[in-house]
Amino acid sequence: MSEFQRAGFIGLGVMGEPICRNLATKGGLPVLGCDTDTAPLQRLAPHGVVAATAQQIMRDCDVVFLSLPSGEVVAQLARAADGLLANARGGQLIVDLSTSPVDVTRELAAEFAAKGALFIDAPVARTRAAAEAGTLSVMIGGEESTFERVKPLVSTFASEITYCGPVGSGQVVKILNNMVLFETVVALSEARAIARRSGVDPQVLLDTFTRGSADSFALRNHGLKAILPGEFPEKAFPVDYARKDLRYALALAEQTGVQALGARNVEHWFSAALAQGHGNRYFPVISRVIDPDSGTIA
Repeated sequence: MSEFQRAGFIGLGVMGEPICRNLATKGGLPVLGCDTDTAPLQRLAPHGVVAATAQQIMRDCDVVFLSLPSGEVVAQLARAADGLLANARGGQLIVDLSTSPVDVTRELAAEFAAKGALFIDAPVARTRAAAEAGTLSVMIGGEESTFERVKPLVSTFASEITYCGPVGSGQVVKILNNMVLFETVVALSEARAIARRSGVDPQVLLDTFTRGSADSFALRNHGLKAILPGEFPEKAFPVDYARKDLRYALALAEQTGVQALGARNVEHWFSAALAQGHGNRYFPVISRVIDPDSGTIA
């Protein structure tokens, strides 16, 4: 039984909607939902989610989840004249599932603390399919006691929940997880291009990688399921969002005095993909930017 009486959920997009549905059906408490698009609210209504404004959620819920496109959107919503901070209450817990800059996360935590509320970062990893299945990976930054309090609710939509350290630590881990993923996808794309131009079937190349030291989650998912067949749907994690996350990593690298040349190479390919009009496509589409003569894009 959760110690919380009512949950709020703000941001019902590609990831937010299935996360909210799992929370509502497994969490054992009423859930209020908010989004600028009414369609996900209509789909969630049969699962018990009640449509509300952000202000109503802050007034009526003792735990509030955010799943928004960027840290900039989180900060804007929090700091608006009638926003989250203006309506925050003592003892309230705000759980940010978005991927946000570390410095913004820490600033917001301090601002909510001044209102007597808690703000923790809990960015999510894996795909929409994992969000649907309730098997996301979540990296949490905040007080360990707060982590223990929120863990039962997070377990309704995540199978891997990691306590990373103080506020902002979850964002550090998530941002660097994505940086490494993006660099791996570029390496796979480059290898595919070189193999194809050397007369080796890319299918043979990537299949062989799965049986050697180049095997990885990225290979088995982004490589075999996207790069190889050329399938880059618009409803998956797009280049636009990926470049946003990469820039968070580059900013963190600059703040810590690390050159991160591999990440800068990825930024080059993301920028090229955007220039070619692929901003809304699944980010492994960069493989076709790296090797433009290698086939059509589905």
